[in-house]
Amino acid sequence: MTHREKVDLLIDDLGKKGMNPYTVAPPIFRWLWKAGINIPPPFFLGFFSLALLNGGYFGPAWGAAMWLLFWRGMPLMRVAIFSAMAGIFFGVGMAAYYRWRARRLKLPRWENYPEVLTAALADRGG
Repeated sequence: MTHREKVDLLIDDLGKKGMNPYTVAPPIFRWLWKAGINIPPPFFLGFFSLALLNGGYFGPAWGAAMWLLFWRGMPLMRVAIFSAMAGIFFGVGMAAYYRWRARRLKLPRWENYPEVLTAALADRGG
């Protein structure tokens, strides 16, 4: 099964459980996959990886937007510090959310997906 097929299966599987497809596969991940970077979806990454990835793009993007819209006169060092803090808070918050939801959904490791689900369905007679 290709990476794209696994992602599509995950989106479909979690969609049946009421999850939004853009929560399962956020735009940043979709862009990375289009660029040929086959990282696992966010529910299958570790806390540190999620925090780094989410904070790494959010902090600079948020800082640039704030500087363009509101902070033109602010010293760049202060803008950089506020941007880094925003990135840290956002990254940690998103990592906490995804790890919490992955535990509640009882998802297997990405390497074992969907084989574990197929085996569980077979055991239940489904």
